[in-house]
Amino acid sequence: MTLTQLRAFVTVARLGSVKAAAGSLGVTEAAVSGAVAALRRELGDLLFIRAAGGISLTPGGRRLAAGAAEIVGLAEETRHRVRQAGSGTAQLRVASTEAGAEQVLPALLAAFGRRQPDLDVDTLAVPVAVFGDLLRDRRADVTIGPAPRPEPGIESIPFLRFQLVVVAAPDHPLRHRKRLAPTQLAHEPWMLGPAGLDPDTLSGAFLAHIGVEATKAKAFPSVTASLNAVAGGAGLSIAFLHVVRDELRRGSLAVLDVSGARLGGMLYASALNGERRSTTAAALCRFVTTPAATQAVLTRSKGVPMNEFRPPVHVTIWS
Repeated sequence: MTLTQLRAFVTVARLGSVKAAAGSLGVTEAAVSGAVAALRRELGDLLFIRAAGGISLTPGGRRLAAGAAEIVGLAEETRHRVRQAGSGTAQLRVASTEAGAEQVLPALLAAFGRRQPDLDVDTLAVPVAVFGDLLRDRRADVTIGPAPRPEPGIESIPFLRFQLVVVAAPDHPLRHRKRLAPTQLAHEPWMLGPAGLDPDTLSGAFLAHIGVEATKAKAFPSVTASLNAVAGGAGLSIAFLHVVRDELRRGSLAVLDVSGARLGGMLYASALNGERRSTTAAALCRFVTTPAATQAVLTRSKGVPMNEFRPPVHVTIWS
């Protein structure tokens, strides 16, 4: 039984198909099938059978999935700590949504880094749905954004309440309409960041609720690019209020008056609890609740020094 075999099986169990697992791991379907076949022979169990819409784990497969996820996670954590010891720096992997990685993490982590000498941070931009998987498998130390689905072993710490607003160009036809019903926006063109219509985000859930279809939405490579398109009159978007304050003040964007839209939310720092949380991750979880962290997030970043900048890794999750 090898780590490669266990990692392949865990990925199949999580994603529900050999094809999806191969895509996620960056290997061929034959390689994943071979790894699973080796485990089946060694354990004398089918582990899973094909079912409508995917796979169904056998009782033995469920036991293996639980244990293997922990083993693979511990291996990744050990590898991470060895690299950290060898480099002499504290390493931290922080995951967030696309919007969070672009608009929250740079200023937050720059402020945290000033308190943590010799800190090396990697950031991941991922869908909210995989926050829990990344933490459990130790592929991320902390997630910043919505809280992952509740599960034992993961703690989510609320640290900042935020407000989203629907924005348009100042001369948009809806600009001066009062108390717009959310459904009146359903057929407008929407300019969105890379996360698009992800229903696990507050903005994605709002757009799904009012009935915005994929054909009416356009995704851009960054949130900033989507807001630039909105300022040019291309359509509407949803943005953090604190992020667009300068544009609102200058008049390049305007907030639409949408009645009954609950677009307030909370940012959470989530991590494994107890001794499973690294020292550096614990320090970040404490830092996010301080006034310095709040000030860093709410004060729109004017950039960070090049020697402190590292672009986020954008992770595609196969389904």
